[in-house]
Amino acid sequence: MPVHRSGTASSHHPRTLAAGTLLAALALLLALPGPASGAATAAVPAAVPERGTARMGQGVIAHDGQGSGSPTGPAAVQTEGVDVSSHQGDVAWPTLWNSGVKWAYVKATEGTYYRNTYFTQQYTGSYGVGMVRGTYHFATPDTTGGAAQANYFVDNGGGWSRDGRTLPGVLDIEWNPYGAQCYGKTQAGMVAWIRDFVNTYKARTGRDPVIYTATSWWKDCTGNHAGFGATNPLWVARYNTTVGELPAGWSYYTMWQYTSSGPTVGDHNHFNGALDRVVALANG
Repeated sequence: MPVHRSGTASSHHPRTLAAGTLLAALALLLALPGPASGAATAAVPAAVPERGTARMGQGVIAHDGQGSGSPTGPAAVQTEGVDVSSHQGDVAWPTLWNSGVKWAYVKATEGTYYRNTYFTQQYTGSYGVGMVRGTYHFATPDTTGGAAQANYFVDNGGGWSRDGRTLPGVLDIEWNPYGAQCYGKTQAGMVAWIRDFVNTYKARTGRDPVIYTATSWWKDCTGNHAGFGATNPLWVARYNTTVGELPAGWSYYTMWQYTSSGPTVGDHNHFNGALDRVVALANG
């Protein structure tokens, strides 16, 4: 009578079949194209910057380009200044002062969610070497209202005092680095947002804030609104040898950001007047 033994081939046959099936399936999976194929990679959108990293003039070159050469005109009646943010980190203020820079603006806030992590070094450092300095707010009209952002700005470094060394706050209103360039607002809606900001800032500080913008953005996103020129000083952005066309409502600029590639600190500006006019703006 035949005896069935546990070590015969018949007892391993099902396991052998299962192992063969598994190996075949694995080979098939390895042969399939993975998610890192060229077609899949091409479909990945460009990365959006992290909230809080926006800085004055960030979109100028991408939207308006830049010219070659230094600004032309009567340099004797222009006073050199810089603007800084956390992008610059700790700033070499003595170097800037010795190079002829006499005024500075420091980013204080963005939206109602960000405060410059280098604010103290930048704001007190510029003052310490003798500069007239002020602060700016990077506006994000798609996150909260103009009044809310003006209050956040004033409460976090955007205040003003008549000491001859503190410039009025700046509303930095320009291309949206995080999405649609006009922040999803109609032209009328954008004008209303700006009005809420500047009115609230004045109510809190007694000063009309400076408006920083680029002419092309102002045309696209406000319809070239002319209603702020009589009250709010203009800081215009244009990286070229001349300042070019100004937004409607302003017949002259107070400040002009003319480059993002200056020595020591990239963002350099001309104040439209001698140093005593910078002090006059500080005093109100």
